[in-house]
Amino acid sequence: MRALVFPGQGAQAIGMGKELADAYPAAQAVFDEVDEALGEKLSALIWEGDKDTLTLTANAQPALMATSLAAVRALEAEGHSVDQASFVAGHSLGEYSALAAAGALSVSDTARLLRVRGQAMQDAVPVGVGAMAALLGLDYATVAELAAEAAGDEVCQAANDNDPGQVVVSGHTAAVERAVALAKEKGAKRAVMLPVSAPFHCELMAPAAERMKEALADVEIKAPVVPVVANVRAEGVSVPDEIRTLLVEQITGSVRWRESVAWMHAQGVSEAWEVGAGKALSGMIKRVERSIACTAISTPDNIAALASEE
Repeated sequence: MRALVFPGQGAQAIGMGKELADAYPAAQAVFDEVDEALGEKLSALIWEGDKDTLTLTANAQPALMATSLAAVRALEAEGHSVDQASFVAGHSLGEYSALAAAGALSVSDTARLLRVRGQAMQDAVPVGVGAMAALLGLDYATVAELAAEAAGDEVCQAANDNDPGQVVVSGHTAAVERAVALAKEKGAKRAVMLPVSAPFHCELMAPAAERMKEALADVEIKAPVVPVVANVRAEGVSVPDEIRTLLVEQITGSVRWRESVAWMHAQGVSEAWEVGAGKALSGMIKRVERSIACTAISTPDNIAALASEE
């Protein structure tokens, strides 16, 4: 059984998806559709723009989705349809890419939703008030406990449970700094502040969740062609109203990636295709379940190599 997985923020790079767009008209059409939906040439920023501008949350989110969906269309052009997979899943914003790939959301609606999501997440907390840190070498239970201890009367939560040795905390800057210090005391291999512009996936994102609730209320969500493994539930979902609710919860809730991978493996998934920019998810998946074969798909060469493997 195969799962298609879609990357989140941090995977962006100038030039991503350009080879796919040049080689496949269907991939180019995705970038054109996203440009039209947003009323701007996001594709020009992605392919020849400034990295700092691309990294802005409101740009990175639709840009990464566009790149993932371009890769999906290229795969489809070579006979690899999404419904040949058993599940789709995405890390944070990647869940929107997964939903678009599975036909639950249109590409245009997904682009507009991610622009709202990116802006809402940025606007929720003034720059400098919140922070995130990656704690390596501690398990989720330990991190959840030390985050609660570090919080005091502020917010500090385990935000991303990425793999058995990598958990990200999010919250008020001082509380996250206390969590970093506590993690080092508890024997973390590394504990580092992350270069992010906002504290994602914690209670401080409540204003963004309200904005997303409003934005999602007006969008058509169809049943996906294969179940989408939801970040906040770590299991497959297919009911449109449930998907809508979970996307709102995802803004303030933890990304349960480790559990999502374990759940897919328990269902029989033995291979994962990471569709879009980067290879970060493949590394996480391998650390959760070594037996899952991972393939990164971001270029025409990657797609051509699939034929030789089958």
